[in-house]
Amino acid sequence: MTDCNTIAQALASVKAKISAAAENAGRSPLDVELVAVTKTHNSDRIIPVIEAGHRIFGENRVQEALQKWPDLMERYGDLELHLIGPLQTNKVKDAVRLFDVIQTLDRPRLARVLAREMAAQDKQLKLFIQINTGCEPQKAGVLPDQADEFIAMCRDDFEFDIAGLMCIPPFDENALPHFTLLKEIAERNDISGLSMGMSGDFEAAVEAGATHVRVGSAIFGARGF
Repeated sequence: MTDCNTIAQALASVKAKISAAAENAGRSPLDVELVAVTKTHNSDRIIPVIEAGHRIFGENRVQEALQKWPDLMERYGDLELHLIGPLQTNKVKDAVRLFDVIQTLDRPRLARVLAREMAAQDKQLKLFIQINTGCEPQKAGVLPDQADEFIAMCRDDFEFDIAGLMCIPPFDENALPHFTLLKEIAERNDISGLSMGMSGDFEAAVEAGATHVRVGSAIFGARGF
């Protein structure tokens, strides 16, 4: 997929599927935000999506985002950028400066560094807590049985306004039980945002209550390198 028109058409198709899934679940399509994931894709592939009217994007790595998004933000001005990949504490200063939303808060040390850096830059980012719903040892995220305690710590110790929870279900499992678990944790902690669903399962995620879906390959095609 290299043609700009094809990318724009793919974006329109994804948005139509989100709308249909929301309506099937008795929800308003306006309650679901599409985060267009641009990791490994260059500006030439991103610009057609921006010029089609889309404004919310996601990146996995701070260093990669620094290479392309400052220029795009200066050019277009009204973009919203989400960090959806793991955040190392030594990258927090750059992340706070560049991103509007961090979806991968998952440990106390990161919370401390984020709180300090947001105060230093006088900038309040929207924060999502990543939950490791599959309890996968190789994957980032708070374990489900520790989620309530971590959420309380973020609120009480750092006075964070937690905007949502995020999960990445195991790739070889049915995603629905993981979406359900994330929603249960959110509801009992009075959290409204649910970032769940990617290119292969975003429609199911919307029907399960997602407020944000993170879609890359269904829009941009195979990753660029």
